[in-house]
Amino acid sequence: MDKTKICLINDSFPPAIDGVANAVVNYGTYITKNHGEAVVVTPFYPDADDSVYPFPVVRYPSIDVTKSVGYRAGMPFSAEVLQRLEGENFDLIHTHCPITSTMLARTLRDRIGKPIVFTYHTKFDIDIANAVKSRLIQEEAARLLVQNISACDEVWTVSRGAGENLRKLGYEGDYLVMPNGVDFPRGRVSEREIAEATKDYDLPEGLPTFLFVGRMMWYKGIRIILDALKALDDKGIDFRMVFVGGGNDKDEIVAYCSSLGLDQKVFFTPAIRDRAVIRAWYCRADLFLFPSTFDTNGLVVREAAACGLGSLLVRGSCAAEDVEDGVSGVLIEENAASMAAALETLCAERETMRRIGEGAQRELYISWEDAVANAFSRYGAVIENYRVGVYAARDDRDIYHAAGEVIDRYNLAKEYQRLVRESAVLGYAGIRTGIEEEVERMRAQQAEDTAIAQMKIEELKERVLKTRAEVAAGQQRLLQQAQGLQDDLRLRLRSMLEDIRHPNDRFM
Repeated sequence: MDKTKICLINDSFPPAIDGVANAVVNYGTYITKNHGEAVVVTPFYPDADDSVYPFPVVRYPSIDVTKSVGYRAGMPFSAEVLQRLEGENFDLIHTHCPITSTMLARTLRDRIGKPIVFTYHTKFDIDIANAVKSRLIQEEAARLLVQNISACDEVWTVSRGAGENLRKLGYEGDYLVMPNGVDFPRGRVSEREIAEATKDYDLPEGLPTFLFVGRMMWYKGIRIILDALKALDDKGIDFRMVFVGGGNDKDEIVAYCSSLGLDQKVFFTPAIRDRAVIRAWYCRADLFLFPSTFDTNGLVVREAAACGLGSLLVRGSCAAEDVEDGVSGVLIEENAASMAAALETLCAERETMRRIGEGAQRELYISWEDAVANAFSRYGAVIENYRVGVYAARDDRDIYHAAGEVIDRYNLAKEYQRLVRESAVLGYAGIRTGIEEEVERMRAQQAEDTAIAQMKIEELKERVLKTRAEVAAGQQRLLQQAQGLQDDLRLRLRSMLEDIRHPNDRFM
């Protein structure tokens, strides 16, 4: 029996680093290892090394907009790429981004007739608000986004909070919660590995060390962290804080930290791609600080839990789902004062932080292997539902699908032209000869038509000259007639004047 084959599509993938890229890597890895076949489809990066993965990676053209948005923007409607994907015999398409990736997924569904699963990972209302300031444009962007999502056959979210956010955007369909997993094994790394990873930073053993891992963006709650740490510093409480990651706001964040006078206690590392080094940092810290209300799943919280590291989270946030305050995490209000109060207490009770880390490891950890097994099980139901027509017919009259359809048709026409050209090159001499003969016939016909046209032009010139002569002669005759009339009129007037002067002469 053939293995189930899944097409995984996402806008980000290594060397781009974010939570969704990590999710797609693990979906591909564990589908290939345990269940079936996977192919990842993602934008081109010039420094990508896809040979390290146990599954194929298909790259489509992209443009470099990393300075403005931090990513390369994909241009997915490549005729060559779509032709290759059409021939892969996929059983299901799983898209992880609601814009470009899902446009590509819908176009591929049009070609191969297979179902689409969409996973909602990120709060796109915040991304939209950060990208555009106009309220009307934000609402229109959200509406188009929801149209694209609603066109998928089944929608998953990574948490209950993510589903609530999707509803806030206007999505009215059904969805399933399908949590992401963690690619770390449960447990700590060796002290040697920890020492090697952290050797360049001043981290005294006796001081509490706090950690943040993720994109350096203000909306991750980083200002709350820095303001809380400033409050601790003002009270004379010693600590160390390490931020691991890169992002568009990093320079501003570093400058703000410096303005608070925290340079000796707060350190920033570059983005780290080596997962073993990231794991070592989790194992070195006493508490993970993640006051983000933006993230829909808080995958880093589960990564920390795998290493026995508890997290400080905002109460009610998606990252805090399933976290019990004081047992598997620490919950605060979304402000610096609340964080500072919690940290002040915990700095004096490092054993409490250790115990909370153990609770997080016990209660929150889920491996990617288990998470993908759950997803793959659901794939089977989706494939069967699609086959028997369970899913309602989708309204594809939105701008995303229209754009994708137009581009795909254009590419199909280009592909047809390319095949015709290749056929000629490969030896279809008859076609080529016929075309050449037709061209010669058209050239001969054109020469004949040109000669005829020239003769007609000469005839027309002669007719114009003849007409001009006739018009001139006519004008001369009219002038002569007019002159005759004038002479006759003068004679008559002269006669009348004579009659008036000598009236009696008429009767003699």
